Amino acid sequence: MDILQITSLLLVLAAAFGAINYLFLKLPSSIGILVVALLASFGVLITDLIWPQLTIAETMRSVILGIDFSDALLEGMLGLLLFAGALHVKLSDLRGEWRVVFLMATIGVALSTVVVGLGFSVLTGAPILIALVFGALITPTDPVAVLGVLREANLRKSLETKIAGESLFNDGVGYVVFLVLVGLAFPSDDHHGAGLADAVKLFLQEAVGGAVLGIVLGWLAFRLMRRINDYSLEVLITLALAFGGYQISLYLHASAPIMAVCAGLLIGDIGTKHGMSEETRKYVEAFWKLIDEILNAVLFLLIGFEVFAVTFEADFLVTAIVSIGLALVARLTAVAVPVTLLKPFRSFSAGVIPIMTWGGLKGGISVALALSLPDSEWKPMILAVTYVIVIFSIVVQGLTVTRVANRFGREPDIL
Repeated sequence: MDILQITSLLLVLAAAFGAINYLFLKLPSSIGILVVALLASFGVLITDLIWPQLTIAETMRSVILGIDFSDALLEGMLGLLLFAGALHVKLSDLRGEWRVVFLMATIGVALSTVVVGLGFSVLTGAPILIALVFGALITPTDPVAVLGVLREANLRKSLETKIAGESLFNDGVGYVVFLVLVGLAFPSDDHHGAGLADAVKLFLQEAVGGAVLGIVLGWLAFRLMRRINDYSLEVLITLALAFGGYQISLYLHASAPIMAVCAGLLIGDIGTKHGMSEETRKYVEAFWKLIDEILNAVLFLLIGFEVFAVTFEADFLVTAIVSIGLALVARLTAVAVPVTLLKPFRSFSAGVIPIMTWGGLKGGISVALALSLPDSEWKPMILAVTYVIVIFSIVVQGLTVTRVANRFGREPDIL
């Protein structure tokens, strides 16, 4: 199948599964599409067990493996999704929460990576560097999943800003940490440096380079849009910024996710205030909301179908179930430590820690990173465990985060 046929098939299935969810399941849109895709996948697997001569599962597996999920997300969809998500997080809101967001996206990511890595190493006997790679890929809270759920959860503004801002930034930081650890764990891989000095250089190049590039490109796009009053052209400029900036980041080996977030934040706040007319602002926001919804639908559809790319063995499933608890403990640590460090300087409502812990959803980024790992004896287990954690996170945590918020109250934070 060529790219046009694959795209057509995915859009048709996303629309069909979305309609099924809307008419029957009535779950939040993205989660509903994921659930329907999972049910369809399991239906195919069961049918294949009953009538193996049909070889339906094998056909589906070849089609799914023909779609490079890792490349499709990390080098295609992710830039648009992060840019769209960042457009709706205002710098004015983020400014009041920047300390929490910064600590969770730095110290929090490091703590979570270590907690998961050490736990996974003890649980499976994996070498510590391999286990830390798993910790790095399962640590990021997927902004795509998080922002999709936030639209449904109706959380208070300050808490929504914390969760959204942290998910946007810890995704980029987590990705850079993953690249560094992969370079240390798989020194034969040509794409990463093997030494500690190379690792530090890679981190600075990716993280700092991505932020600087995003700000520079976002500022240039903003200055250009100030001179133009044509909503269709200005929408095209934002699209070019997201697409072009992401590809430039990949070429320069800077963090493309961080670039997309920084550019999106700049355009979404400064750009909309000072570089767009009211008419243009409405069209830009509507366009990117639509892009966000469509790509979310396709992404969650792909996550559901990735079951065909995963090898499930009994010991893998047992490890995955235990690792769900491990991931939640790591997330609790990543939230509780920064909040505790900041408590002498500001007050928080009692529900911040449990709500942010339960609301830190894993998503397609973790699956894509697991698929991108170099081949090794540990890759099948890591991929299976990652997939189970992601499905649990999106379906179980995503559908209950509103109840958790209600359980711990919705009174506003004291700033």
